[in-house]
Amino acid sequence: MRLDLTPYRRSTIGFDRLFDMLETTAQRASADNYPPFNLERVADDRYRITLAVAGFTRDEIEITAQQNLLLVAGRKDDKAPQGDFLHLGIANRSFERRFELADFVLVSDARLNDGLLVIDLAREVPEAMKPKTVSIKTGAPLAAVENASDNETKAA
Repeated sequence: MRLDLTPYRRSTIGFDRLFDMLETTAQRASADNYPPFNLERVADDRYRITLAVAGFTRDEIEITAQQNLLLVAGRKDDKAPQGDFLHLGIANRSFERRFELADFVLVSDARLNDGLLVIDLAREVPEAMKPKTVSIKTGAPLAAVENASDNETKAA
């Protein structure tokens, strides 16, 4: 299934990256669903990704956080499993899962326990980007204050 956002692209300006991301994500979602995962909102600015990675050790999983992208990759040897299996239902193949992140979303923690990889994320907006309230003062208008300081400068 191809997601067609052409009608929206024609009537918007500056949203190219968003539309590209949506189309790419839709393509990948239909292509592979391994390993299965959950996305959870833990709080207003906190999120959690839980991946089922049964059979993988901590050394076989790599988490890479870049600007607006989280890449989780599991590398397994392509060797055939040892033993005389009657049924082999636990996936034992390498994987690569990508997650697009919003601005200022950072990885705060990652844990592997009981076959589940839990990655905690937090949105941390820098102080310079947060809205600030401006206090309102009373007194003489700004123009009167500027004129008074100009007159004092000339007098000195």
